[in-house]
Amino acid sequence: MGNTAGFSTERQDKKNGIKMDDFLKILAASMSNPSLSGSEGGGNSGTDYISQLVQFTTLEQLQELGSNLEYTMMMTQQQQAISMVGKKATMFDNGKNITGTIEKVKFSSGFATLVVDGKDYLMSQMIEVGE
Repeated sequence: MGNTAGFSTERQDKKNGIKMDDFLKILAASMSNPSLSGSEGGGNSGTDYISQLVQFTTLEQLQELGSNLEYTMMMTQQQQAISMVGKKATMFDNGKNITGTIEKVKFSSGFATLVVDGKDYLMSQMIEVGE
């Protein structure tokens, strides 16, 4: 996939957490050595293992959904910011309202920064925008 304004669309694992392969290795070791699972009699049933696998898979899918949502929000913000170039905007900065023209948009790590009369502002600082 590509790279749009500094945000790679390829899946990047930012977490150092357990991966599916690691989980399956632990699960296999637990099944072959019941004493590892903490029960002397090997009381874990197959359904316990299936339940753990389903929970882990669900967690992975939720994390992927969160990443996709973050990407979608960034792309939407970028499109909104680009459409504002040349428009008059009022920005809130250090307790004051600053009115000027949006000259250009900068992107850092996928997030948009508006340049109004030579000064950078976050989109969250914008109070109003007009023609």
